[in-house]
Amino acid sequence: MRLAHDPTLARRACDPREFGRVAVLLGGDSSEREISLLSGNAVLAALSRRGVDAAAFDPRERSLVELQGWDRVWIALHGPGGEDGTVQGALEYLGIPYTGSGVAGSATAMDKLRTKRLAQAIGVASPDAVELRGPQDFELALDRLGLPLIVKPATQGSSVGMTKVASAEALPAAYAAAAAADRSVFAEPWITGREYTVALLQGKALPSIRIETPRGFYDYEAKYFRDDTRYLCPSGLSQPAEQHLQSLALAAFEAAGGEGWGRSDFMMDAAGRALLLEVNTVPGMTGHSLVPMAARAAGIDFDELVWRVLETSFVRIPGASPVAQADLRRARGN
Repeated sequence: MRLAHDPTLARRACDPREFGRVAVLLGGDSSEREISLLSGNAVLAALSRRGVDAAAFDPRERSLVELQGWDRVWIALHGPGGEDGTVQGALEYLGIPYTGSGVAGSATAMDKLRTKRLAQAIGVASPDAVELRGPQDFELALDRLGLPLIVKPATQGSSVGMTKVASAEALPAAYAAAAAADRSVFAEPWITGREYTVALLQGKALPSIRIETPRGFYDYEAKYFRDDTRYLCPSGLSQPAEQHLQSLALAAFEAAGGEGWGRSDFMMDAAGRALLLEVNTVPGMTGHSLVPMAARAAGIDFDELVWRVLETSFVRIPGASPVAQADLRRARGN
């Protein structure tokens, strides 16, 4: 028995008491722990300013069983364990409503290869790719994709484990770096063009952002710590091009099973075609993060954005399954 999910229950909240006690999940033990702590603490501060009864909860330090008694959860965990359906499944089992995408949507969107295939199936273009299971696939990748190319772990976020490859000799090291982060690795052709992202909130697309970085690509440092990364919002697209990009972003997000809020990222190739890179179901909420920037351009300040994300938890009806209730009683010695 799963936590009941009913999209018709989506609604706006007028009073912070409607949310009850809120746990902000942050930290965790993925490679993105540092960013998750920044995101989660920013979210917690915003909820507190809006009068929500909220507190931080780090699953690396505490058992999720301790969430019993909380009314809902704001998930600010990035990377494997928090963004891939794992914690969503635990919350389903415990019967605690949570923000954003469900188990299936979280797991699918976390896997860039699966997301790519789903997007292509509904007509959203994405760069060609070759899955790298080992050195036996290197020649195929080089022949099919050419150089330069980029090697990526399939289920990591924040550009963790990604490497641009400019020569055949560099491919083994790039593969090793990605494989150290994830057992699923793939390569894509290097695309020279502009990078865009579209944030999604409660079924609507926010203004697109164009990203410019002097680094080789928009990597971990550029995303979170560099001051020379430029974000243009409005992005400079014409109105028809903006609407088209937003429609692609929504389509890709929905194809992956995304719900509530998230982000779709694209590269624009030399022909002006938008190519989907990935879908993100728990985007960053730091001072350098993209969703808050897009929200500001739409007239939504950070505190209001955090509030609206919390509203996405209303579609999940609380109540643990009988099996979970029995397990919890045994855990407590009752």
